[in-house]
Amino acid sequence: MTYRPFLAGDELYAIEQHASGNDIVAVRGQQPIRREEFRADTAALAARLPSHRYVLNACTDRYRFMVGFAAALHRGQISLMPSSVAPGVLQNLADDYPDLYALTDTAPLPLPGLVYPDDLSDSHATPGMLAVPGEQPALILFTSGSTGRPKPVPKSWGALVRSAQAAGDRLGVSRLHGATLIGTVPHQHSYGLESMVMLGLQRGLTLNAISPLYPADIRAAIERAPRPRILVTTPVHIRALLAEPDGMPPVDLILSATAPLPAALAVQAETCFDAPLIEIYGCTEAGQIATRRTARETQWHCFNGVNLTQNGQNTWASGPAVEGKEQLQDTIEMTGPETFILGDRSADLVNIAGKRTSLAHLNHQLQSIQGVKDGVFLMEETDGPRVARLMALAVAPNLRAEAILQGLRERIDPAFLPRPLVIVTELPRNALGKLPREALLKLVGRPPGA
Repeated sequence: MTYRPFLAGDELYAIEQHASGNDIVAVRGQQPIRREEFRADTAALAARLPSHRYVLNACTDRYRFMVGFAAALHRGQISLMPSSVAPGVLQNLADDYPDLYALTDTAPLPLPGLVYPDDLSDSHATPGMLAVPGEQPALILFTSGSTGRPKPVPKSWGALVRSAQAAGDRLGVSRLHGATLIGTVPHQHSYGLESMVMLGLQRGLTLNAISPLYPADIRAAIERAPRPRILVTTPVHIRALLAEPDGMPPVDLILSATAPLPAALAVQAETCFDAPLIEIYGCTEAGQIATRRTARETQWHCFNGVNLTQNGQNTWASGPAVEGKEQLQDTIEMTGPETFILGDRSADLVNIAGKRTSLAHLNHQLQSIQGVKDGVFLMEETDGPRVARLMALAVAPNLRAEAILQGLRERIDPAFLPRPLVIVTELPRNALGKLPREALLKLVGRPPGA
């Protein structure tokens, strides 16, 4: 398939790049949705959208979300994508963006809104080749808010398109013509949006409309999809899938992001799925900027057009796929003009009694203990002269805390032993596998801010 290059002087960027009307854009259940039907649905929904500046697209069905996103672009509306739709988050959005409505396909939200119609076939809207200006504001993402109120991150349509094109080139999806994208991550998050919705639209791939989370559901989704197929997932899901006694069906490519992936886990995943695993590096502010094949290398390779510049310990990313110039929060060691090795985030570093390590290293050691199904370290916060202590939570149904501590003594310096170590039935991971600090503090019996 040939893709038209998007140059800086271009005015319009196509919403989707499937080659023919018979190309399959998405699959809902067992029903394929072809390009012409997608275009008709987009035009029909765009005609029904209320006249507002901002839309909160809360559709849980991936295809309906994609149609809603495309229809909003067609109407010149900006899609807001918060990390959750909790009542407090919605109230903040309503205060900050008064001209806001919600598009849903389940229960309505406490906002002015539209429920996605079950039937769009009665519309008289005329489908066509949908394209919008590259400089048009497309969406606003929001940071996690772990260090305060979530920060809005606006993205133009052109930057999203260029990022998806660069990602497709790096991942070699041209050899996987028509591949089905099966994702375990939410499409409202930047990773899910870029690696499923945008990659599917801009590289002629097929989006699976469901969002499987449990191993049995993921297995079934993979088995139903024809080859080639791409699994878009996270380290947490990979670990759970590898624990399945009967293994997993083969795929043709695995994508992983949202948290560091240990090389040993990547090797196991490639063996289990009989496919290469590509880890993606990025952040909400800069988007996706680099990849590596974790089972074979430690070095990251920047997308074409992404430039990294440094000033002391600080690193900035820029380029046509990045909206402006964004500072990265990780320690970056450049190994070439377009390659680097990734260090730990400053917030991840631990310094106790003059000894240094990282929370990522401690988490890996905890999770490596036989019988520990999941686990995490966190650092106590103190304002006074008292030295902060490490705490830990572990999911280990058949182990006592002392047995886990003994396992840690064999792996880490005694200075980093957690006090306390709490055994829990499960960790409060969100849909991306991340752990909100406030929820962890409640489990160890500390109030937020302690």
